[in-house]
Amino acid sequence: MKLSDCRYDGQSKFKLSDYPTSAKMDKKLKTEYAELTAKNTQLMSELQEKLYADGREGVVIMLQAMDAAGKDSTIKHVMSGVNPQGVSVYSFKTPSKEELAHDYLWRAVKNLPERGKIAIFNRSYYEDVLVVRVKDLRKTYAMPKRCLEMPEDEFFDMRYRQIRDFEEFVYENGYRLLKIFLNVSLEEQKERFIARIDDPAKNWKFSASDLDDRALWPQYMDAFEHAIGKTSSPHAPWYVIPADQKWYARWLVSEAVVSVLKDCDPQFPTVSEEALAEMAACREKLANS
Repeated sequence: MKLSDCRYDGQSKFKLSDYPTSAKMDKKLKTEYAELTAKNTQLMSELQEKLYADGREGVVIMLQAMDAAGKDSTIKHVMSGVNPQGVSVYSFKTPSKEELAHDYLWRAVKNLPERGKIAIFNRSYYEDVLVVRVKDLRKTYAMPKRCLEMPEDEFFDMRYRQIRDFEEFVYENGYRLLKIFLNVSLEEQKERFIARIDDPAKNWKFSASDLDDRALWPQYMDAFEHAIGKTSSPHAPWYVIPADQKWYARWLVSEAVVSVLKDCDPQFPTVSEEALAEMAACREKLANS
């Protein structure tokens, strides 16, 4: 499986079932792909330095997934080589009182990076068309009736349109969006939950409430299918990454990050002849001091 096999840009009908949760790679290849991921990490570092110096484009990397799909570990392993001065990580947890008083895209807008930098969204504004849809949370919104009193499909189609428009706006203002869905299977999630319970070092990662969302798995898969199918575009495609084999998923994500950074085509700023001459004079002074 190649990265291109995971890419969906909205140009055809989307079915989540067409995208596997496992690439079924031989475990003997694990070391090889770990080395390939490490090479990509080094390449990311080089491209990030140019991105920062260039300062013309910003990059937003968004990770969506069910619990235990590997969002945190993906960020840890894949982004380990980048300069933390040029990267911010924002986790979209339950909205605060302040955030609920604004539109649902507000907390995303205020966490967009400066151009030249990278932002990683651990979950994102897509929560407002995922968990909000599955748990029917729109009924709890303090909004005018005209914004809420409509059929469910109409309400979320409106939100998909808003997201598409927002993502096109962001692209037109100098940002690249990399949207990743870590596609883990129900069976693999069970094994990872059990591992969290059995390993004292991982106990803190487990919550009994995780099983509540697991019981709603079909509804979540339906919500993901709608969200991915209706918000993908050539400028903001989704990558549906098979996540059952973490080591292979990390390589695919590293390929995606390198690809989007290359698309930015960052370059070190050129220096004028006058500046070069001034630097040469400064060097001579330093050498002779």
